[in-house]
Amino acid sequence: MTHETLAIIWFGLWGLIWAVYFVLDGYTLGTGMLFPFVAKKEQEERQLQETIGPFWGGNEVWLITAGGATFAAFPETYALMFSYLYTPLFLILFALFFRAIGLEFMHKHSSPRWKSFWKKAFFTGSSLIPFLFGVAFANLFRGLNIDENGYHDTLFSLLNGYAILGGLLLVALFLLSGSLWITLKTSGAVSNKAHQAAGVLWYPAVSLLGLFFTATANKTGMFENYTNQPLLWLIPTVSLVALVLSKLWIRRDRDGVAFTMVSLSIFTLMATGFTGLFPNMILSRVNPEYSLTLFEAAGSELNLKIMFFVALFIVPIVIAYQSWMYRIFREEISPDNARGYQ
Repeated sequence: MTHETLAIIWFGLWGLIWAVYFVLDGYTLGTGMLFPFVAKKEQEERQLQETIGPFWGGNEVWLITAGGATFAAFPETYALMFSYLYTPLFLILFALFFRAIGLEFMHKHSSPRWKSFWKKAFFTGSSLIPFLFGVAFANLFRGLNIDENGYHDTLFSLLNGYAILGGLLLVALFLLSGSLWITLKTSGAVSNKAHQAAGVLWYPAVSLLGLFFTATANKTGMFENYTNQPLLWLIPTVSLVALVLSKLWIRRDRDGVAFTMVSLSIFTLMATGFTGLFPNMILSRVNPEYSLTLFEAAGSELNLKIMFFVALFIVPIVIAYQSWMYRIFREEISPDNARGYQ
């Protein structure tokens, strides 16, 4: 394989890893955002903790892999992305920290103040992560303010209308995913409340997705690749149709199918963005000549080859392990047998 072919393959893998992360961590973050609204008793809180306890750490592996793949395959992209988007990514790091220790610590002490603080930390971290990731990726898809003199965006310019819309969209989709996951994994009052929440949360999710695609068409050049290759329009179409169809399955109490449809919508939403970004990795909205392409950002041919064969060996192991985890912890969690986060 040539260096150019390897670079294209790794661009596809880079986008795939990010998309898988958002699908998998979406329901755990959604559960965290729903935590104070669905769980009103300690045993209900333990139910929600146990729905994500065995899985969230494994899901975070995909985030670490995404960062590692960016660093190893596209070192210049890694350097520029973490420089240009330093503030939102740094805030994401803190949010990840508080989400994790909030889940771990909330029931480690009987003090009401202690419990209240860590529950709020869990909720706040779970809410900030999708919003900030949505802001960061929406800005990457829209393009950054880069010219011959360098990068000129600030935190306030990154919080533009399109980016905020992207953040709200991920929050809405993750809330819907989390509500359906809770419905599937629990029984009793928690499951009933989550199912009702899913029916309500579908409306802002589908509305924001439609608005985001409309804004993308009008405010960015993301759909230029789609105009040149009309078959690519299937990707955003699948995202929207899958989300629309999820409502049908929610009404029929087929929450497993609905959860699958929402997951497919999140996956194809991210695929839409990466497909529109190609072949750029850091896009300039000032002038395309200041953009960083995947060919310019890619590491050496030897490096990409070694990483490719390592990925062929490691990724199936990760998938097999996670599949085994989902099989082991497939039982519904009732209020009586809920043990919380172990």
